[in-house]
Amino acid sequence: MNVSPIANPLLAAVAPSPIAETKGWVLGRQFPADKPLIDLAQAVPGHPPPEDLREHLAGVLRDPTKHGYTPILGVAELRERYAAHQSAFYGVPIAAGEVGITAGCNQAFCLAMMALAKPGDQVILPRPHYFNHDMWLRMLGIEPVSLDFRPGSGAVPDAEDAAALITERTRAIVLVTPNNPTGAVYPPQTIEAIYRLAQQRGIALVLDETYKDFLPAGVRPHALFNDPDWKRTLVHLYSFSKVFALTGYRCGAVTCAAPLMAEIEKAMDCVSICPPRLAQEAALYGLAHLGPWARGNTEALARRAALFRDGLARSNRWRLVSLGAYFAYVEHPYDGRPSAEVSKWLADAHNLLTIPGSMFGAGQDRFIRFAFANVGDAMVPPIFERLERAT
Repeated sequence: MNVSPIANPLLAAVAPSPIAETKGWVLGRQFPADKPLIDLAQAVPGHPPPEDLREHLAGVLRDPTKHGYTPILGVAELRERYAAHQSAFYGVPIAAGEVGITAGCNQAFCLAMMALAKPGDQVILPRPHYFNHDMWLRMLGIEPVSLDFRPGSGAVPDAEDAAALITERTRAIVLVTPNNPTGAVYPPQTIEAIYRLAQQRGIALVLDETYKDFLPAGVRPHALFNDPDWKRTLVHLYSFSKVFALTGYRCGAVTCAAPLMAEIEKAMDCVSICPPRLAQEAALYGLAHLGPWARGNTEALARRAALFRDGLARSNRWRLVSLGAYFAYVEHPYDGRPSAEVSKWLADAHNLLTIPGSMFGAGQDRFIRFAFANVGDAMVPPIFERLERAT
C-alpha cells in the first residue's frame, strides 16, 4: 500500500542535482588548518556584492512601495535598462518589449523550453552539458540529444555534427558560451554556423550567455543580432547572478521575439507570478552603477584563470581540455577509473571538492570539472600541490 502520492515518473526518473551529491561528500567533516577544504565544485563568485549595492538595497527595503508584485516580465525600468545594455553590447537596437526578466537564468531556460517544445520533441545539447538543462528537458518529457565535441577541438561543438542530429522532432539547439561545464569560449564562426543551421532547418537556437561578462573587454562574442531576421531563430538567455555577485537573489533575462515572449509570460505567471522584486532592484542598480566594479572582478578572474592554466601546463599528469570564465575541464591521469570515483577520492584524501565529468553526461569519465571562481589566487598553488601528490 502506498503511503504517499505517486510521483510523476518523468520527474522520478531524473537523478538529483550533482551539486547536492558532491556537497554531501564533505558534509559534517572537519578540516585541518594546514589542509583546508578547497571547494571547486559550484560556480559561485568568490566575493559578495559591493557595499554600495547592499546599502542601496537597504533603502529599497524601507520603501513601502517596493514590496508588491511587479509586472510578470519584470519592472519596466529594468527591462528598458537591460535592453539598452544589450543594444550597446551587441551594437544593434534591441527593444524593451523583446526582453523579459526571470528568476535567474535557470528559470529563463525552463520557460523558454516550455514555450518551444512539448513532450516527445527533441532538443540538442552539447555534451558535456550543464546538468540542469538536461534534467529539465527530461522532466518535461523532451528528449535531450547529445552533441559531442571532437577530440582536440577545445570542447567546441561542430555545426556539421549538429546537422546530423536534427530530425523532424528537433525543436531547438542549445549553446552555452562561455561554456558551463567546460569553460570553452565558442568562436564567433562556430556560433554563426550553428545559428545558420538552426535558421535553415526552422528550429530555435537557444544561446545561454550567462558568462559573457567574463570575456576580455571589447570582445563581442557574435553578431547574431545584426541579422534582421534574428527573432525567427534566436532565443537569448542571460544572468545577473555572476557579474554582480547576486546568486542568491535569482535574476536573469530572456531575449526573443514578441510572440514567443507572450508564451513565456504565460508560463512565468504560473510559475512565480513575477521575478523577485529585490533581485530586480539589485540588477537595475548593477546595470546603472557597477560596470567598473564588475570589470575589475572580471580582470581579476582572468588572472586567476591564467594561474590555473599555468599550473596545468606544468603538470605532467593532468591535461587541460578547455578553460574560460569560471571553469577548467581537465582530463585526469587515472586510466580506467570512473570520474566519480576520482572526484570522491580527491575530496576524501586531498580535501579538494570537484565535480566528476560523468555528472555532465555519458562518456565523460575521463574528465573532472574545476570551478576556480570562488577560490582566491593564493589557493591556486596548493590546488596543484595536492593534485600532483594525488597518486
